[in-house]
Amino acid sequence: MDEQAQQKPVFILYLTGAEHDEALQGLTQWVRHLLLPVYGREVTSTAPWCTSWWLHREAVAQLYGLWLSWQELTSAAAGLTGPAIWHRDHLAHVMNALRDPSGPFAGCKASGHREKEPPGMAPYEE
Repeated sequence: MDEQAQQKPVFILYLTGAEHDEALQGLTQWVRHLLLPVYGREVTSTAPWCTSWWLHREAVAQLYGLWLSWQELTSAAAGLTGPAIWHRDHLAHVMNALRDPSGPFAGCKASGHREKEPPGMAPYEE
């Protein structure tokens, strides 16, 4: 494996065990200490948020991608326009998708998480 491939982060949905736990811990710190204090808006029925967001795989995947892009676009190597690009191209899209009334937090309330069943799948037929 070449050095460049070893340096690239592996997407969180493909990680297991301690690697997954470490990635989720880093994401959780970013969400709790930067994303929500700065960009979190009031929870309403038309803009839900789950206080147990890490239990929603879609939310973890979307937030992890948002966090990776934050790291890239707010680094010194991104230049002066990096943060503006992050806001324009990443933040609103992800937050709107997560907070959509039919999004991953649909049915969750400020008071707690609600488990959801994934859509059923027809058996594979050859």
